[in-house]
Amino acid sequence: MFNAEFKVINFLLISIGLSFTQIAADEIKVAVASNFYPAMKEIVLQYESNQSQSSENHKIVLISGSSGKHFAQIINGAPFDIFFSADKVRPTLLEKKGMSESGSRFTYALGRLVLWSSLDGFVEKDERLYNNDLRFLAIANPKIAPYGVAARETLISINLWEEVQSKLIRGENIAQTFQFVNSGNAELGFISFSQLRNPNYPLVGSFWEVPQSFYKPIEQQVVLLKKSLLAKDFLSYIGSDESLNIISKYGYDLP
Repeated sequence: MFNAEFKVINFLLISIGLSFTQIAADEIKVAVASNFYPAMKEIVLQYESNQSQSSENHKIVLISGSSGKHFAQIINGAPFDIFFSADKVRPTLLEKKGMSESGSRFTYALGRLVLWSSLDGFVEKDERLYNNDLRFLAIANPKIAPYGVAARETLISINLWEEVQSKLIRGENIAQTFQFVNSGNAELGFISFSQLRNPNYPLVGSFWEVPQSFYKPIEQQVVLLKKSLLAKDFLSYIGSDESLNIISKYGYDLP
């Protein structure tokens, strides 16, 4: 009698465990670079809309932040399923460390750097950077943000990196850098072109698109951290025409 009851209880526990596993598999956590977050929100909405039409019930949780911080969190065990970085360095490192699924890494977008002012007609080229009256220049922190690396490379290319050190305001990520300029705390800032192409907000101010010869290509790569049917299916969707059209609409070049 006891053995029979034990087998029934054991079976129920296993069944409950399997159901919990299935529920957990229907939700994934996606770490996404700040610059790509607006585009990713639209991609997820479209993906989930497609899924709802096919009676699926999936949820994708987005966590926005700098690529450097996400990388550090992943190294320290953060439970992300997918990592959309703003560079290729960190996904490559995760691959080499064996912390990602083999063969899952690919370039999903090519970023473009711009020098932006919230004032109309204020900036047309790089001439404002040479102006002694410039008080503050915003960039993303090069230690943790790939667009900050591109900004530093640009300033080195035009021989201004040392000269502007006292004027730099470093944002934790490209979204914060945007806010420094948008709020007027900095007259100029190096940001992602995609931030000016957000369809949900009208383009304001003026900008100069930095020649790509001034900085290394911003290859934004993604990598799968944990196997799940939902994660693999969502990554496949990133390469679809529907997704690529959204990526292009937000000002990225396509790989």
